[in-house]
This record gives sequence, structure tokens and C-alpha cells, in this order.
Amino acid sequence: MISNSPDQPNRNDAEARWRRYRRLLRAGQAVMALGGLVLLAHWIAHLQPPPGPSAIEDIFAGYPAGVLLLLGGGIMAGQRHP
Repeated sequence: MISNSPDQPNRNDAEARWRRYRRLLRAGQAVMALGGLVLLAHWIAHLQPPPGPSAIEDIFAGYPAGVLLLLGGGIMAGQRHP
């Protein structure tokens, strides 16, 4: 078994960091897409005739939830390079 010195980083460590970064990036993008779908669905619900979404849905499940998902996904996807 070859032992790496502390001065020379292991190539597998760099590859593992890169894979982790890419997984986090893709997961963040998926969360952002989910947030966009929530916002779109909420906007479409407001186009219905008057018995549209209730006030509770407006406050908790509508635009705020979509925006939080967009922000959370943006933070996940916007992490610095490994």
C-alpha cells in the first residue's frame, strides 16, 4: 500500500470533492426547479374564478414557499468551487 505524504494530496480526495460539489449543484438546481413549479402552480391557482386559494394557502403554501425553495436551491447550487 502506498502512503501519501501530507504535502501531496490524494487524487481520489479531489475527485470525491468534485463529485460532492456536482451532487450539491444538481440538488440545488432541482430544489430551485421545484420552487419555480410551486410559484407557477400558485399563480395558475389565482387565475381561477373567485373561490380560489384560501388565505392560509396564500400565506403559507403559495408564494412564500416557492420563494423559500428558490432561495434554498440557489444557496445550495451557488456554493463555491470545491
